[in-house]
Amino acid sequence: MAKTNTAISSIQSLRKRFYSALPGKEQLSKLISETEVADQVYNSNAIENSTLTYEETEKILMQIELDRNVTIREVFEAKNLARVVGYIQSKATAEELNSDIILLLHQMLISNIRDDIAGRFREEGEYVRVGNHIAADPKDIPELLRNALIQYQSSSDQNIVKRISQLHLEFENIHPFNDGNGRIGRVINNYLLIREGYVPIDIKFASRKQYYDAFAEYDVGRKTKIMEGILARSLTNSYHKRLAYLEGKKIITLVEYSRLNSRSHSGLINMANRQTIEAFLEKGVWKIAEDFKVR
Repeated sequence: MAKTNTAISSIQSLRKRFYSALPGKEQLSKLISETEVADQVYNSNAIENSTLTYEETEKILMQIELDRNVTIREVFEAKNLARVVGYIQSKATAEELNSDIILLLHQMLISNIRDDIAGRFREEGEYVRVGNHIAADPKDIPELLRNALIQYQSSSDQNIVKRISQLHLEFENIHPFNDGNGRIGRVINNYLLIREGYVPIDIKFASRKQYYDAFAEYDVGRKTKIMEGILARSLTNSYHKRLAYLEGKKIITLVEYSRLNSRSHSGLINMANRQTIEAFLEKGVWKIAEDFKVR
């Protein structure tokens, strides 16, 4: 609990710094979010077993021909998810999340992939397995999802990481769709973060094992500790990146930083992974402000 409270306190401090640095640099902040679309699309699809590399994802979004043949499904998975990620940037600030919005996001995500299931919940007879258990009975999905959203909205006394972790785990446990549950669940995380005045996050493919461990932990005892850790580190990373740019820092790679400061690169990577230094991942490379002082 103490570690969680420390992480939340750090996030609130970073959020305050972000809003202090933001005036006059709103366009820069918007550009940062726009450049992250490919990262979010790559990582979210990779978690769901897409074979596309980051470079291929970027090329698809930029409409550049690939060097190898990929499935039409993977092309649409990249394009559709990018569209959804961009859409929620403005939608989240305009309207409270509800089932209709979730259905719309799913329609956008699955369009041209499986139009027969796009924009609708699982129906009678459409059962799916989630891990080691059968997901919710289709007839119960609307009420279960409605209750999960009510629980989120009525728990404003809890910290944002706890609230979103709980909703994300419950959403995936319900598994309301025949396909696209994971990607929609991660989009919902950012919808809620943006709506609550935080910055969006990107759960990395490298965290996939721990991410699935979080679902196993929730299945066994409805615990959210692992997911809270993942979301807290992801949110911290997102703030570290934005602050480095908005505060006008000279940004260098962690490799350069280790050389300039005679620090162990592996030790710095360990601290970066734990987000105990103000390092951030950008296109798969760890970076940091040149003048950051490691304690």
